[in-house]
Amino acid sequence: MMTIISLLLLASLLPHLTFTAHVNVGIVNGREAHYRPYMVSIQLNKQHICGGFLISAQWVLTAAHCWNSSFSRCQSLTVVVGALDLRKSNIWNHIGVKHCIPHLQSSTRPYRNDIMLLMLYQKIHLNNNVQLIPLPKGGEDGTANRVCSVMGWGRQWTNGSPSARLLEANVFIENKQKCHYGWGDEYIDSQMICVHGSGGSCEYDSGGPLVCGATAVGITSFGDLSNCNSRLKPNVYTKISAFLPWIKKNMRYVK
Repeated sequence: MMTIISLLLLASLLPHLTFTAHVNVGIVNGREAHYRPYMVSIQLNKQHICGGFLISAQWVLTAAHCWNSSFSRCQSLTVVVGALDLRKSNIWNHIGVKHCIPHLQSSTRPYRNDIMLLMLYQKIHLNNNVQLIPLPKGGEDGTANRVCSVMGWGRQWTNGSPSARLLEANVFIENKQKCHYGWGDEYIDSQMICVHGSGGSCEYDSGGPLVCGATAVGITSFGDLSNCNSRLKPNVYTKISAFLPWIKKNMRYVK
């Protein structure tokens, strides 16, 4: 699963809206997700462009590269909550975005500080289908070989079609040496996690969570554009625990 309005407009905007170089975050070899109430679809002109997840009744966490201020207004984005199948989403679960807060030092060449908060126009009503996901405590990132999960509405294989239904796949936290071997200096251990597995993220999955246990420990960030779910270049996720002070500060002071 990785980063996902007419077809012509989408084709012209996609390089600016989401990834450049290697961003390649649909769920490959995934299965249908039946209950992920914290998961949201971030949309532009009613077209899915990225995933995200609810961390409070008015805040969504996602990847910074999912929005480019040069090509669209933040207020043009909407967030769809409580949906498993995007073809069946209702007007009531489309929420407008009031503020986009990307990390001020975020970049895509190379990827750094790939994290963004979205403040919704209104607090959402939590129910069985719409819930929050906890963030990690400091240092709670998942040890090597721990089984976690990733999810999204992205491409189901390299150059394949995005999925209308939310898909998920199990992945394993990769050891640091293999992350560095695959990505070299592009991988920064202090702010990134990489994973491997028979399934994984692809284009349009960007911004979705890496979930270990019941906790969101990572944000889908980048991968090998030429080969979704490459074993040689493991998919990379922003390490949420490294940004907890930044998250708390912005949620406290932005109104």
